[in-house]
Amino acid sequence: MDATFFFDPACPWTWRASRWLVRVADARDLTIQWRAFSLAILNDGQVPPAFAEMMAASSRALRLVEALRAADRNNDIGRFYTELGTRTHDAEEPLSDKTVTAAVEAAGVQDAAAALDDERWDRAVRESHDLAYASAGPDIGAPVLMVAGVERGIHGPILTEVPETADALTIWDSMLPLLRIPAFHEIKRGRR
Repeated sequence: MDATFFFDPACPWTWRASRWLVRVADARDLTIQWRAFSLAILNDGQVPPAFAEMMAASSRALRLVEALRAADRNNDIGRFYTELGTRTHDAEEPLSDKTVTAAVEAAGVQDAAAALDDERWDRAVRESHDLAYASAGPDIGAPVLMVAGVERGIHGPILTEVPETADALTIWDSMLPLLRIPAFHEIKRGRR
């Protein structure tokens, strides 16, 4: 089975959901396609100044994501995102150009690094973002998850921590049937 995971590397909720999905993929023979979702696009230029540097670094990283996708290098995207998330979310460091550069080197994708500063990739990022938003929106954020054979995607899951494998699989095995039911819309509880 294939799943497409749309992510913004700046989002900690998205990072935790991605680690959940990687755990699920290993146990359920799931292939993950990695795609761009831009919180900068979502917020339409209304990013508070305190987050401007982080959003700029994220936008650069998403260009690389879509450049690698266009070259059919999905595994490289997965390694890049893992390196980036480990350096930011796991290390409790803000996303920056420095962490993006370090993740590029650690993931071994230096040959594609020119895409980071190539504005021609902004269109591909926008198209990926729009696909995710159309699939799961309106009124959603990152992450978005699409599953092959299911008409609509979902925003989420939103996880406060990465669950252990047994719980990760319970979430997946409970969520998948709901996604397949066209009448299913949402399950939600307030954040703590």
